[in-house]
Amino acid sequence: MSAISNLLHDHFPELDSQLKEFIANVAAVKAIPAGTAVMRSGQYLKNTMLIAEGRIKIYREGDDGNEFFMYYLEPGDACALSMICAATARESEIMARAVEDSTIIMIPVQYMEELMKNYKSWYRFVVETYRHRFEELLEVLDSVVFKNMDERLEIYLKNQFRLLGANELKVTHQQIASDLNTSREVVTRLLKKMEQRGDIKIHRSHIERIA
Repeated sequence: MSAISNLLHDHFPELDSQLKEFIANVAAVKAIPAGTAVMRSGQYLKNTMLIAEGRIKIYREGDDGNEFFMYYLEPGDACALSMICAATARESEIMARAVEDSTIIMIPVQYMEELMKNYKSWYRFVVETYRHRFEELLEVLDSVVFKNMDERLEIYLKNQFRLLGANELKVTHQQIASDLNTSREVVTRLLKKMEQRGDIKIHRSHIERIA
């Protein structure tokens, strides 16, 4: 099996075997070092991205350089926005950056129509990807509009622990502040409050979930 076939087999079980074979023949694999921009606002995309390894942060960037966190892409995810922008030849309106060393399967845009038309498992995968991302964006919107910062922080940490499937989260207070569009001082104060309640334990390099 090729490297792409192995990655598809390991991380995209919902795709049927014929589809995986087709993707393996037309796609390319790209290694993305942590901290590298994967997608920029105003960029025309030539590929749809499937995340095979690592973690990609999706966010908007304001005129003042501030970031508005949207969601993370994990292994087994596809970038719904890259699908839309690539298929419609529209400029990207979001930013994407690797927060860990990542591996991405790049499917050229010219195959999007053929995939949708000829492979039912791809059609279902795309629809489910759109649905999942829409629900995530609704959650972010609800959090910003209806919840105060301590509630938003608790939800953020809960989601990160769940996504990683671990009780330790390696993230700085500044990174959390950027994701929640607040200050590092506010995050530090609220984390200490959670630690005093016994919900978490703050270490030098990570946050540990207790409760």
